[in-house]
Amino acid sequence: MKTSERRRPRTWSLLGDVKKKPSPYEAVTAKFHYHFRRDPAPFELDPQAPLNRWYLRYREGSPFQVDDWEGFRDPYKLTYKDYVLLQHEREVYLDLLIDQHEARDSVTTLDPDWVATLRALFVPLRFPLHVLQMISLYVGQMAPSSYITNAAYFQAADEMRRIQRIAYWTKVLANAHGEDLAATGTARGAWEDDPAWQPLRKVLEELLVAYDWGEAFAALNLAVKPAVDAALNWQFAELARQNGDEFLNLLFAEFQGDSRRSQEWSQALVHYAVARRPELRDLLVGWVGKWRAPAQEAVAALAPLFGDAPQPLAPKAVIDAVDDQHHAFLTGAGF
Repeated sequence: MKTSERRRPRTWSLLGDVKKKPSPYEAVTAKFHYHFRRDPAPFELDPQAPLNRWYLRYREGSPFQVDDWEGFRDPYKLTYKDYVLLQHEREVYLDLLIDQHEARDSVTTLDPDWVATLRALFVPLRFPLHVLQMISLYVGQMAPSSYITNAAYFQAADEMRRIQRIAYWTKVLANAHGEDLAATGTARGAWEDDPAWQPLRKVLEELLVAYDWGEAFAALNLAVKPAVDAALNWQFAELARQNGDEFLNLLFAEFQGDSRRSQEWSQALVHYAVARRPELRDLLVGWVGKWRAPAQEAVAALAPLFGDAPQPLAPKAVIDAVDDQHHAFLTGAGF
């Protein structure tokens, strides 16, 4: 009698009985967080080690939980390779845009009053954007699935892209309109002392200590970042256009694509979680309500700077436009 041999599992059996070959995205992303819900402690250390206690409190202990996070998918299904290829093309575009404007020496033709607006509104931006990057990294570090981690890390890379381009152009402005524009003290002074920036500084510093991974995600991706992105990538881009600054108009318009990817994966995560546990909707609504109000205050404090430009945007119009865009995003998330 012939003894039948048990069929050996294929390499992708880690994904379960899927009956299909996984995509490259799934193959390099699935179940990388072996330490999530690992008994008796996430990492191979004393269960009372600070690292284990931190994850158990702020990740496993978060009220933002579903039975299985591995079913979530980033709508763009980006691997590291995909992300690099995608952003390489966009960075080539920005390099050519910079080369074109430097060759034309367009920065020297800017209205001095517009340069004064840039000193107040553009130059300090690298401080708050660094905070958005840091919190994106924290959300990714604490997320219960690498499908979420990768999306958050790509978002952090997008923030660094934005910071680097702003820092570079700040130096270009300084070469043409005064070296103090590029001095650290100029940006730091506004960030730390200008009343227009203090509400944003306050909410971002508080967000840095929102340790629960679910609240950090909701506060950043559903409340604070959508408001900041709407104010900068749309309203500031329009302000630059009205004041004849073609480069900054196109630069910030370029960042709109990064914002859309952030919003779409955030909406997808909300839909995924609420579909599995409908009661999570109330939890998220509570967190959004907690963090959206100070985000709105931050936009309202910055809005008068838009009104100080030579060709201004009315502060109320800026506030209303940001609020409308944020509302539309939240509606898309199911709130």
